[in-house]
Amino acid sequence: VQLVESGGGLVQPGGSLRLSCAASGFTFSSYAMNWYRQAPGKERELVAAISSTGRSANYADSMKGRFTISRDNAKNTVFLQMNNLKPEDTAVYYCHARIRDVAYWGQGTQVTVSS
Repeated sequence: VQLVESGGGLVQPGGSLRLSCAASGFTFSSYAMNWYRQAPGKERELVAAISSTGRSANYADSMKGRFTISRDNAKNTVFLQMNNLKPEDTAVYYCHARIRDVAYWGQGTQVTVSS
């Protein structure tokens, strides 16, 4: 199993970024996928989750209305569209999948929101 994130970077407050996670080594379309984030000095927290089909998604309260999770099962990729970014969104963002009770993580991608 391999999860590879991309798309992070430095953005000004109010800006947008789109993260991608390319998955391989498992039947992508059979599993829910998640995005987590971890800010310096804080615990890792769930950002958003999407069902295997993409028909259902859930978000942490602070991301509702600003972030959108989606997936392309033909390309084995999950996305996180982040709009109206705030300084408090600064964190390393991780792609996550739980496959047969084993948790898999990507290496993370840094998102920095600063003027």
